[in-house]
Amino acid sequence: MPNFLKDLKITEINKGVSTGSKWYASAGEKIKSFSPVDGKAIGTVSACDKRTFDIVIKTANEAFKEWRKWTAPQRGNVIRQVGNELRKYKPTLGKLVSYEMGKSLQEGMGEVQEMIDISDFALGLSRQLYGMTMASERPGHRMYDQYHPLGIVGIISAFNFPVSVWSWNAFIAFVCGDVCIWKPSEKVPLCAIAVQHIISKVFKENGVPEGVSNLIVGGADAGQWLCEEEKVALVSATGSTRMGKAVSKTVAARLGKSILELGGNNAIIISKDADLKLALTGSVFGAVGTAGQRCTTTRRLIVHEEIYDAFKRKLVNAYKQLKIGDPLKEENHVGPLIDKDAVRNYVDALGEIRKEGGKMAVPGGVLEGKGYESGCYVRPCIAEVTSDMKIVQKETFAPILYLLKYKEIKDAIRMHNDVPQGLSSAIFTKNLKEAEKFLGNEGSDCGIANVNIGTSGAEIGGAFGGEKETGGGRESGSDAWKNYMRRQTNTINYSDDLPLAQGIKFEF
Repeated sequence: MPNFLKDLKITEINKGVSTGSKWYASAGEKIKSFSPVDGKAIGTVSACDKRTFDIVIKTANEAFKEWRKWTAPQRGNVIRQVGNELRKYKPTLGKLVSYEMGKSLQEGMGEVQEMIDISDFALGLSRQLYGMTMASERPGHRMYDQYHPLGIVGIISAFNFPVSVWSWNAFIAFVCGDVCIWKPSEKVPLCAIAVQHIISKVFKENGVPEGVSNLIVGGADAGQWLCEEEKVALVSATGSTRMGKAVSKTVAARLGKSILELGGNNAIIISKDADLKLALTGSVFGAVGTAGQRCTTTRRLIVHEEIYDAFKRKLVNAYKQLKIGDPLKEENHVGPLIDKDAVRNYVDALGEIRKEGGKMAVPGGVLEGKGYESGCYVRPCIAEVTSDMKIVQKETFAPILYLLKYKEIKDAIRMHNDVPQGLSSAIFTKNLKEAEKFLGNEGSDCGIANVNIGTSGAEIGGAFGGEKETGGGRESGSDAWKNYMRRQTNTINYSDDLPLAQGIKFEF
């Protein structure tokens, strides 16, 4: 067992089902976690089976009846303590994220920091779950909105952010009075198990009911059970568009609620009036951060024809300086892809680019030799393409960056929007008219639109999510908390009469 697992004081890594302090043995499949860093097995986990799933549902349902009685500030105080505990474990948990998923150590630490930040946000939110008072047309009446907890919230998270995206959902849901069932990606189960140990310790110390924070490690079966379960009021799912469509269909069939954060095919427009130093930094990090495995990864650069060649030279030079290797070594910029299936998808995409006539400005390829024994390391590449190529419409979860050329800003925006996905977008320009046009209702059609920053690295204070095949959901900051509560309109009559709305008379 790696030392950082021991440092996390994980006492159970072979059981993948938990209702908090209780861990359950199951007859589910054995899921073995391999690190893409060196190809070594980290641990084996018993996946959830139907028996243990039913235990979790029953326990969560009973816990909700008690948890919803706690005041929101009381719940917020518990999450504050969770944040403090995460501060203690940030170095070791960040290292586990890096080792099990493959992202750089800096990004692993950054992911834990996001959890800490959202705990602070949730604490403040716990005293700001505001409703709205409306003027009634009837004398002696008061109308207002209020929000109540939904119940059980199911969270399906992806491998690329093993812990933070869960916290975006869970910490908000907890202060809203909901209980959560987390089904992490089966590719990174140990990160979830580590977090469950951390949070359950704090919950137990505060007398939080067993079953408020639940974990079910498993594959497609566990996700299907979660989506079909009538007692699960909301399913928040992060993953591919294909997966999201299946989740949406299943949850909608029982009239449940869903939040979907799915694929992205994110672009940056580089204007002739751009600060090219800023644009270069934003483009390179957006394209190669997490080895191109972020939903907000920059996949397309739409560059003005007057600066195209100059900016391409800067990009190529920057890519030459990238260090690829063990992500636990801080000098490396790019770690491995998650597994060999991801490598095959990368190689297939390179073949399709060449088949459609794309030109490689920076050739890609699979890396071999010392330090690359896992077979999961690839070279970030840059391909010069045209917007009508089919491959440009697809999201390949790998560090492949497409270069496109434009003449007029209207053409750049058209090319930008001409993909099925709509998550994150950006423009680099010092031209105020271009910036405002990009942000206007004829501009970017994405859920996130930035000026002079890249597509990747959203702050937790803003609502996160996208449009079109990205799913249309919102999670994390702003007023996304309303997704985790049921809205109720109340009218109080404090008069001696009963006037009807719209002036209707009903006398007898």
